[in-house]
Amino acid sequence: MERNIIRIDEEKCIGCGLCAQACHEAAIAMVDGKAKLVREDFCDGLGNCLPVCPAGAITMEKREEEPKPLPCGCPGTNVQTIKGPEHNEKQADVHVSTEVLGTSELKQWPIQIKLVPVNAPYFNNAHLLIAADCAAYACGSFHRQFMKNKITLIGCPKLDDTDYKNKLYDIISGNNIKSLTVVRMQVPCCSGIEQAAVSALKDSGKFIPWQVFTLSTDGELC
Repeated sequence: MERNIIRIDEEKCIGCGLCAQACHEAAIAMVDGKAKLVREDFCDGLGNCLPVCPAGAITMEKREEEPKPLPCGCPGTNVQTIKGPEHNEKQADVHVSTEVLGTSELKQWPIQIKLVPVNAPYFNNAHLLIAADCAAYACGSFHRQFMKNKITLIGCPKLDDTDYKNKLYDIISGNNIKSLTVVRMQVPCCSGIEQAAVSALKDSGKFIPWQVFTLSTDGELC
């Protein structure tokens, strides 16, 4: 089986470190002043590192790979069957009541980071939740446990072609945010949303309570 993977020419590498910063998978690291692909199994083959390299030291190539029980690439794409509570036929009926669905704790719309206006009125005196969009699917009690009484923003640094840090900085610096909570998944690419939120808060110069929660793919707190 072939897959795309990057190749770094160390002779061309000037050691700027931009590729390591652009890699949300933590597949690239700086070693002895040079960029190195330290985890081939983490490389997702999307090539976010290619356009930032000023020396043209990074190329993409196809490599043959032996099948593995858990496929390589970003650990967040590993195929897993997650066992949840058993359901009977009545529970599986699509015609479910509002009582069965539970109460939504969503306080605003839109919820995508890249769509929300930075000066929306609901940010005033808000407790802000910034979450990876997979988190609500992994954690069955996500609304009750994390979203209640908060303004919720979601995103995926792997799939969204945008700089979260700048947008989040504008939201935090331009509004009276009371607290910040970040919920991410336990996969390397999810570190991007945590880094963006924490960096935006620090750059804003504001001192407000903040915390980060990490969920495993079966919805448990790590």
